[in-house]
Amino acid sequence: MKSLSSAERRLLKARAHALRPVVTVGNQRLSASLLKEIETSLRAHDLIKIRVTGDDRDLRQAVLGEICNRTGASPVQHIGKILVVYRENTEPPAPAPKKRAVRKQPRRAKRSFQNT
Repeated sequence: MKSLSSAERRLLKARAHALRPVVTVGNQRLSASLLKEIETSLRAHDLIKIRVTGDDRDLRQAVLGEICNRTGASPVQHIGKILVVYRENTEPPAPAPKKRAVRKQPRRAKRSFQNT
């Protein structure tokens, strides 16, 4: 887990503002399948929002700490029931698929019809 500077945290908060939560932590708390989904989302996006149900702030703070410890992510923000975590992608992005060249059809000559 990398410690973020206040400037980095501010930039990440701005990026996260438009995001929607990709994972919801319910009554089951942190199951293996939920951690796998968080891991997959972090690999794909590096910055994600997580919604935690329940009204206990201390419990949500503990969930944030557990997620960061298990995934190696850094906490960015905790507002209400929304957690924002960041983990820098170490894998290079996958190359975009090559587009097939579109062949243009030759233009047909216009035919003129004459009435005879």
